[in-house]
Amino acid sequence: MQSLLSFMGMNSTVLAVCLGVFLLAGFVKGVIGLGLPTVAVGLLSLAMPPVQAAALLIVPSMVTNVWQLLAGGAFMALARRLWAMLAGIMLGTLAGSGFMGADGGRRAIIALGVALVLYAIAGLASFKFSVSAGAEKWWSPVIGLVTGLITAATGVFVIPAVPYLQALNLERDQLIQALGLSFTVSTVALAINLGQGGAFGGSVAGASAVVLLPALLGMSIGTWVRSKVKAQTFRRCFFAGLLLLGLHLASHMVG
Repeated sequence: MQSLLSFMGMNSTVLAVCLGVFLLAGFVKGVIGLGLPTVAVGLLSLAMPPVQAAALLIVPSMVTNVWQLLAGGAFMALARRLWAMLAGIMLGTLAGSGFMGADGGRRAIIALGVALVLYAIAGLASFKFSVSAGAEKWWSPVIGLVTGLITAATGVFVIPAVPYLQALNLERDQLIQALGLSFTVSTVALAINLGQGGAFGGSVAGASAVVLLPALLGMSIGTWVRSKVKAQTFRRCFFAGLLLLGLHLASHMVG
């Protein structure tokens, strides 16, 4: 195990932290249907460069999001509707290759902090947007491109994709499946991005597979807890925590 994770110079303490972070991130995703990459990359960036945190994310994110994507029956309809956004995500992520590794990752940490703050504020304020069918064809590629660039810079792919998908007034099951589709494409694009930069090779993929186990365990626990707690209360706590984490990471701007 130690040799598998040696690409990041991990000791047993750091490994335990990684396993705990992915257990928590999977739990959050199980309760509210999203948040695994946000929580994982955000917390791991406290202990390692974002590019390394993003590399660890690939396998858990891919497996859990494909699971979410295949849970509904509207895959083809959503793929046809969202293809321009998905193409924008892929293009933006690949165009931003190298963003996370620049400046030793300092700017990536700041960008991640800002993205988490914006996402948390939007979640806490419960902003409600609506995008008309006529405007959707123009907004979709723009939203996708911006999401891709932010993904390339931070390893997190929720802004502005999640608020935009929520603004399309999809039915609940379709929204969950659309999020899974968007996150799956983002994960594939991020894996290609990191692979081109040498940050996601065979040993890294093995390490990413190791942290899949606690992510799946956390997701299973979170799915069970979902029926026991008020989702809105949990979401408020989740976004409040993201806000504090984002402010801490963004503080590198003045540090």
